[in-house]
Amino acid sequence: MSDVDERGAEWFRGVYARHYPDVVRYGVRRTDALAAAEELAQEVFLVAWRRRWEVPERTLPWLYGVARRLLANRRRGMGPPTVPLPDTAGVDPHEPVAALLDVRAALGRLSDDDQEILRLVAWEQLTTGEAAVVLGCGATAAKVRLHRARRRLAALLDDRPAPVSLRVTGGTR
Repeated sequence: MSDVDERGAEWFRGVYARHYPDVVRYGVRRTDALAAAEELAQEVFLVAWRRRWEVPERTLPWLYGVARRLLANRRRGMGPPTVPLPDTAGVDPHEPVAALLDVRAALGRLSDDDQEILRLVAWEQLTTGEAAVVLGCGATAAKVRLHRARRRLAALLDDRPAPVSLRVTGGTR
């Protein structure tokens, strides 16, 4: 019997045990809230159970694809997003935190598709082939999307204004 023929509770327990933490991390990186990420993971695994006969051998990219579509459906239902701007007053521009804020801000200015391919490859550490499965496109298309997204992100980071130094040097008050 093939693996597909034996997709019962034991198979599901194994998939859940192996990939639940990965799906939660995927959700946290996109929602910035653990509770929302855990709820997303529950929905993803409900879909996986219901469609267990369709789940490919390489399970994780398929699960990420389900999560991606569920998040897209939520975003469509919520209307336009509002993102609070981080308070960066007094932050030393040479600190790694400031650089991270710059990258996050630039990433937020990219299209959803650009953000997703970059996150899949950088954060989730998927290959372009695995990212293609998540995105529902071919491997070549994923490589092209990744290249273009990286180029657009680099352009945004190059265009950022020079940070204002808050350091006072010399002199008296």
